[in-house]
Amino acid sequence: MAKNILFDDYLAEQLKDPNLRQALIPNLPKLESAVALMSERERAGLTQRELAERADVPQSTIARIEHGQNISFDTMSKIAFALGKKLKVEFT
Repeated sequence: MAKNILFDDYLAEQLKDPNLRQALIPNLPKLESAVALMSERERAGLTQRELAERADVPQSTIARIEHGQNISFDTMSKIAFALGKKLKVEFT
């Protein structure tokens, strides 16, 4: 039986490889957004299609975000509202 591993732990382990780290770092915000959206959608018990209907966006938009593709602030705001959440952008 396969052992379950938390994504954060897996990512931390993978980022120890300097070549992979260099390739991933520029895309990390998109990956983090993808994981955050998928987690919130699943926590709400919604399918991609159900969330898309609530947010008034195509289901393909939800799928693209969950696959780490770039998305606009306006679209993320619609999705956050549909989930009953606030969208927070932070520079660290």
